[in-house]
Amino acid sequence: MCRHNSHDPVQCIIPPYMSDKLLDAASNARLPAVLNNELRSSRFRNDRSFFGNLNDAQRSVLLKPAKAPTKPVLKMQVYDMEKDTVLSNGKLVWNNGKALKTMDTDTKNVVAAGTATWDLYYQIFGRNSIDNLGLALKHYIHYDNKYDNAFWDGRRMVYGDGDGKIFGSFTADPDIIGHELTHGVTQYESNLVYHNQSGALNESLSDVFGIMIKQRLLNQDVKKSKWLIGENVLKGAKYSLRSMKAPGTAYVNHPDLGTDPQPATFDKYMVLPDTDRGDWGGVHINSGITNFAFYVTAFNIGGFSWEKAGMIWYAAMTDKENFQPTSNFEDFKNLTIQKAELLFGSGSLEANAVTDGWAEAKV
Repeated sequence: MCRHNSHDPVQCIIPPYMSDKLLDAASNARLPAVLNNELRSSRFRNDRSFFGNLNDAQRSVLLKPAKAPTKPVLKMQVYDMEKDTVLSNGKLVWNNGKALKTMDTDTKNVVAAGTATWDLYYQIFGRNSIDNLGLALKHYIHYDNKYDNAFWDGRRMVYGDGDGKIFGSFTADPDIIGHELTHGVTQYESNLVYHNQSGALNESLSDVFGIMIKQRLLNQDVKKSKWLIGENVLKGAKYSLRSMKAPGTAYVNHPDLGTDPQPATFDKYMVLPDTDRGDWGGVHINSGITNFAFYVTAFNIGGFSWEKAGMIWYAAMTDKENFQPTSNFEDFKNLTIQKAELLFGSGSLEANAVTDGWAEAKV
C-alpha cells in the first residue's frame, strides 16, 4: 500500500488498485492496521523521489560505492527490523556471505533471491549489481507489524511480514524481490517516468526480470513456469498478484480484492487519471499488456527465457540513447524488434517471436 508523489513515486509490489480496495472496504476493526500501512509507506516517498532525481555523480557521493574489484563480487547485507520502523535500528543478521545469527525463513529467502538477482544480471548480462558499479544490496526484513508491502526506495529493499490473512511474508517470492531490485536497474538506466505508458513499462520490466530471476533460480523453462508474480505472497492456492501468461486472471472473485483488472492487449488499455487514485495513468494495471508481449515472445522462442528473450529485453532497456524516460509501448516494441534483429538476424526465429509477441498483445 504505497502512496506516491506525482514526480517520482516509491515503487511497491502491491499496486494502488489493490490497496485502495482494501482501504475502501476496511471494517472498523481493520481500519487502524490499513491506515498504519498507508502511513508507513508514505514515509518513503521523499527518499525515493530524492534518489530518483539525483544524477550518477550525486548518487555516488551518498551511496559511497567501494572501489570496484578486478572481478565483480556480490556485496549484500540483511537487516532484521524486528517490527521497528526506524531503518537505522535494523540489526545486521547477514553480511557478505556470513550469517551473524541463526537464519530465519525470511533471511534465507532474501539471501537466495538477492543472490539470484545479482547472478542473473552479472552472469547473463554482464552487469555489476544494480548500478553496474558494484552497489551493495541491502535488505530490511520484518519491517513494522504486519506491514503489507515490499519496495525499493532508491537505495535499499524493505519487506513487511504481511497481515497473515490476505498477504503472507513479502520475502516469499523471489520474483517479488527481483521485481523490486529491477526498479533500481531502471532507475540507473532509462529512469522511466512513472506515469502512463512509460510508467507501465517501468512496472513491466520489473515483472519481466523478476520472473526470469525466479525461473532461473528454480531451473524452469518457459513451458514449466506458471508465469505468476507473487503466487506465495497473496494467500490462497488460487491467487497471485499478477499473471504474465494471462493478465486479468491472477485472482478472480477474491473475497477482499475482487477480480484482477489487468488487460492483456492494447485494445483494452485502461485510460485512467494521472493521479494517485488513478495509479498514475494505470502503471500497474496496463503493465499486463507488455508483460503478455514478453511471455508470448519467450514461449515462442522456447527454452529458458533469459537466454534469448531476456537478452533482447535487456539490450533494449539499457539502450540509453534510444530508450528515453518518456518512451511508450510502441517505442519499446520497435526497439526490441531492432535488438532481436541485431542479436539474432533479420527473419530469425527470435526476431519473428518478438514481432509476434507484440502482435498478440495488439501493440
